[in-house]
Amino acid sequence: MVDRKAIILSGGKGTRLYPCTASLSKQIIPIYDKPMIYYSLAVAMHAKIKEVLIISSQDHLHFFENLLGNGSQLGMKIQYKVQQEPRGLPEAFLLGEEFLEGKGAFLILGDNLFYGNDLSTALEKENQKQHGASIFTMHVQDPERYGVIYKKDDKYEIIEKPKSFVGNNAVTGMYFFDRHVCEYSKSLKPSQRQELEITDLIRVYMMNEELSVHHLRRGMAWLDTGTPDSLLQASQFVQIIEARQGQKIACLEEISLRNSWITMAQFDKLIGSYPNCDYKNYLCEVGREFLI
Repeated sequence: MVDRKAIILSGGKGTRLYPCTASLSKQIIPIYDKPMIYYSLAVAMHAKIKEVLIISSQDHLHFFENLLGNGSQLGMKIQYKVQQEPRGLPEAFLLGEEFLEGKGAFLILGDNLFYGNDLSTALEKENQKQHGASIFTMHVQDPERYGVIYKKDDKYEIIEKPKSFVGNNAVTGMYFFDRHVCEYSKSLKPSQRQELEITDLIRVYMMNEELSVHHLRRGMAWLDTGTPDSLLQASQFVQIIEARQGQKIACLEEISLRNSWITMAQFDKLIGSYPNCDYKNYLCEVGREFLI
């Protein structure tokens, strides 16, 4: 397994969710039964990445620190970094350079939800690659809202929020990069929006012929939760899956136990500190099943 670290970018003011975000970070708002940040953190955990940096604003960082601490209760190491103003996704690698220590990075947006039976397998496979970058795409109905990747003359091209139709394959909010990511990010120039664009960073790897593109097939779900409607849809999606299957999505304690990052004794001690609630009841069931 490659020694890679994860960065969860949870900045921004969440203005589209105002007034819910007037005094609360968007990534703390619940998606059904868990804070939004649980879903992106769970993806990093499914990729078997134990060291995570959460980047957010000065006003919001304490929400995550209070919720997750240093991660030791999950067998992880979680650190935090202030982002003064959002200046594009690649800024995460400039802010996180010291944290990464020259290692590769997995970047995921804190307001994205991914779900699918083969997701863990795909993530683990990509995490083992030492060189280059890997991105994940998905067919969408509104590609003009995203960075879109398409083939031209049998070579990949990428464009941010295309004004005319070039394809439906949007680049999703999770990325694997090798140890050169900080170096490449420093070489980027701000766009007309005065931001560093993730599409420009991907283009560097593309030009170096170091980019792998993976299309998330049918049966996989990628949900953006930046608007009231999309937030409600994500909550309804999680509720339906959990009610039908009897298994929770993005249950951090369960993932840590199944990853063997914590022992059964540590698991029992952890959930013993929780108040009586449905979440604790579920974890108790997980513990009993784990011993069978």
